Amino acid sequence: MPRKAAAKSAKSDQHNPRGASSVDAHVGLRVRQRRTLLGMSQTQLGEALGLTFQQVQKYERGFNRVGASRLWELSRVLGVPITYFFEGLEPDTQPVPVREMPESMKASADPLNKRETLELVRAYYRIQDVAVRRRLCDLIRQIAGAAEADLIDETDQAA
Repeated sequence: MPRKAAAKSAKSDQHNPRGASSVDAHVGLRVRQRRTLLGMSQTQLGEALGLTFQQVQKYERGFNRVGASRLWELSRVLGVPITYFFEGLEPDTQPVPVREMPESMKASADPLNKRETLELVRAYYRIQDVAVRRRLCDLIRQIAGAAEADLIDETDQAA
């Protein structure tokens, strides 16, 4: 194989350093989590940053990379240190192109990343009375326990 063809082949097999990666997807997920917990829409965040909501959406989905100056602005607008966006990444994390990410690495794999979960947490902490929050938490645990018990009963009856 000629040298140029071999070099081109090797290059095409490597990760494109300019393309979005799993690290970009993680940063985007953290942006979405924080924005949702603050009750901010993509449009509102975009306006605060001088962007369209579509650009915010691309960042959040990990389709576009977030540059250093934009990350600085995001941290300021969302009220978190820059390190917030990298929490949960292991130091030895190797970036993987977004389109090659296994399903287990995608945000949809973790129920804590769902909008419903984030909105529930936000609503929970809007309850001022700590005793009411504790009772609500106990109630949810009881309901979840009852649902789990029903599931076990159904499994036993099927066997």
